[in-house]
Amino acid sequence: MFRIPTITKNLLIINFIAFLATVVLQMRGIDLAEIGGLHFFMAENFHFYQLVTYLFLHANFMHILSNMFGLWMFGCVIENVWGPKKFLFYYICCGIGAGLCQELAQFVSFYFTIHDQDPSIGVAELFVVGQQLSHQLNAWTTIGASGAVYAVILAFGMSFPNERLFIIPFPFPIKAKWFVLGYVAIEFYSSITSAGDGVAHTAHLGGMLFGFLMIRYWNRHPDANFNRSRGREFFEGLKRNFEQRQQQKDTSNPHMHAERGGSKQDDMEYNARKRQNQEEIDAILDKIRKSGYDSLTKEEKQKLFEASKQ
Repeated sequence: MFRIPTITKNLLIINFIAFLATVVLQMRGIDLAEIGGLHFFMAENFHFYQLVTYLFLHANFMHILSNMFGLWMFGCVIENVWGPKKFLFYYICCGIGAGLCQELAQFVSFYFTIHDQDPSIGVAELFVVGQQLSHQLNAWTTIGASGAVYAVILAFGMSFPNERLFIIPFPFPIKAKWFVLGYVAIEFYSSITSAGDGVAHTAHLGGMLFGFLMIRYWNRHPDANFNRSRGREFFEGLKRNFEQRQQQKDTSNPHMHAERGGSKQDDMEYNARKRQNQEEIDAILDKIRKSGYDSLTKEEKQKLFEASKQ
């Protein structure tokens, strides 16, 4: 039975609870998005905690449904490989990074808007104008987990670049790396041509940018790569299952000793071959843990496949 890992499951639950709370409180005249949504930093209602809380608020059912589907589809895989601590750290950091990029984009937009009205206003004077318009700037509010979810999708594409995905409406599978690049291209194009559509395209790109930088850093600095995560436990569990099946096979076959010849020399040779085979399997599993399944050679994949049938 498929089991949703701990962090992904809790993120799904928290997001849906927050959405229900938003709907219920809105009926009572309380706008939760106004409290926890990420306001422009010059706005009257901006608070630093909003860089986290905005990740758990959504505008409508389709908004939360699309984000949570992406989190479930790709987050389960990444958390199982990375482990819960690393996955949660990555998710929150990329969400905050997405919010910071959105803040920067709003600042640039605000600058050009004011500069078009009065070209003499510089950056220093802009903050004075911002204080005067702080109440009106409350309208610039960002909500949604999209930035963090896009970062999770990027992590899947970088971890399993050649994994084939079936995406509606395409009638053929698409490799994960092309799927991610397509997303980046669409969001970049939309950020230029659809600036007023109410979608935080810059936040989406910002989440992916922070995710890319974090993954590149971890790849170059393995010692800082949450080595004691459930990612290691995942592959160690695979190794233990393989060893247990080997032991069960040996004990369940009373004629095995006779088939090997029965002599002490034959036993030593058999054990030596078995140890060598186990060391090769351990090396392959360790390679998967560090570099992913796609890093294996054709011979290594075949050996792992044959070992799994034993």
